[in-house]
Amino acid sequence: MPAGMGAHAGMSSINELEYLCVDRFLAQFMDVQALASALELGIVDRLEQQAVEFGSLLPGADVRVLRLLVDLLRVNGVVEEGSYGVALTAEFRCALKFRGLIEAKIDFANLAAVDLIRHFSVLVRDPREFMASAAMFRLFSYGRCFDFTPENIQLTRRWMRITTELTRHEARACLHRYDFTPHRRMLDIGGNSGEFALQICRQHAHLRATVFDLPLVCDIGREHIQSAPESARIAFVAGNAMEDALPAGMDLITFKSVLHDWPDAEAALFVRRAFAALAPGGTLLIFERGAFEIGATTLPYATVPLVTFAHSYRSPAFYEALLGELGGEKIATQRVGLEMPFFVCTAGKRAQ
Repeated sequence: MPAGMGAHAGMSSINELEYLCVDRFLAQFMDVQALASALELGIVDRLEQQAVEFGSLLPGADVRVLRLLVDLLRVNGVVEEGSYGVALTAEFRCALKFRGLIEAKIDFANLAAVDLIRHFSVLVRDPREFMASAAMFRLFSYGRCFDFTPENIQLTRRWMRITTELTRHEARACLHRYDFTPHRRMLDIGGNSGEFALQICRQHAHLRATVFDLPLVCDIGREHIQSAPESARIAFVAGNAMEDALPAGMDLITFKSVLHDWPDAEAALFVRRAFAALAPGGTLLIFERGAFEIGATTLPYATVPLVTFAHSYRSPAFYEALLGELGGEKIATQRVGLEMPFFVCTAGKRAQ
């Protein structure tokens, strides 16, 4: 196995796949809506403390609709009922450790579902037209990340909350498969809230990181990490990675779930510019989603937003070939099975 690949000996034994247990409760449309309402109405909060009699579960609610809600939650394994009343199941209590992720996935899925209901045929026929018409891509608009207006700040915070929750848990898989110990200065291009850099710095006290992203994203990112002990080792630099000079002297440059946002030509440009900026002897690391692999079961509802990017998920071979053209050394890929295929692709730059 090439140097740098494989589980880091200093990592904790935490199961990096544990968070995937939340998808068990986000499989079907009505399951998700029932759970979303139970969270919004405070039902989950009450049941987290103790079992509650059905009649006291939500005072003032329509009993027939509440009965439907509880039955949906019961069939989905969220609650159970007995002589003690209504209670959370042990399985859901485990998933509730990842409440922020559950809420982010629900928000993300419900946002994207409207676009697929209205425009799935457009996505199949012409992905660019789909992206132009889909409401989700108006929310995830990089064009909003330059002007600090109240509306832009509100909308950017919303999608950054979603991407931060995903990254918080997905990062563990990368940390278990790549040893960051040899590196001292890391540049995370499109690093969003700084969550990926934070997770890495938390495991590697010697590492200093720079997040390169758009101005409004950097501003919100600084807020996100400011209370973390590692924040003193994480800097934010605002800029456009397609045009502006990238910070120099980095022995590690990373892309985490960024390149699939872009068509092939633009993704290749990002990689070329990053490799040119990488210090000799350094490593470029791509942690990305791969193409869907549909087997005998259909896709769960929670993956609806991921489907909207189906046209731009690439095989790691795309990046391997590109890095080879750039003169990358020891090019290696590890595949990672999360809620969909991921991979960690690395390449070294020849030392001078």
